[in-house]
Amino acid sequence: MTDVRFVDLVEQPTAVVRDRVRMTELTSFFGAAFDAVAGTLAARGAAPAGPPFAYYHGMPTEWVDVEAGFPVRTPIEPSGTVVPSVLPAGHAAEATHVGPYDTLGDTYDDVLGAVRAGGHQPASGMWEYYLSDPAAEPDPATWRTTVVWPVS
Repeated sequence: MTDVRFVDLVEQPTAVVRDRVRMTELTSFFGAAFDAVAGTLAARGAAPAGPPFAYYHGMPTEWVDVEAGFPVRTPIEPSGTVVPSVLPAGHAAEATHVGPYDTLGDTYDDVLGAVRAGGHQPASGMWEYYLSDPAAEPDPATWRTTVVWPVS
């Protein structure tokens, strides 16, 4: 069972690429999106204000409406496919998943269980912070991902 905590979040400006992609193409989308956002920030002399993330607009199915990028200190101006966005403020359930991405569903199940047990309703959107770099940490068993699911 994953340790789930409830937190209060402040709105966080972000720089992202948003698209609707097949779940099977998510990894390649993330790579391209993270590269595009990092390049845009670097060209402006800016650095990310936190780890890469993916925000899911609704529960993923075969297709997913997703934005991927980085938190930033101040809102950015659009540049090509890179646009400004925000991670919303509010009350949320949060848990850290340790292990490969294909087992993230177990952590989501634990988070959803804690949300419902606490008498909350999950929001339609949720996000993941990717705390590990698979290129630097090739063992998926060590990867760390924070799951954040706003609640009401």
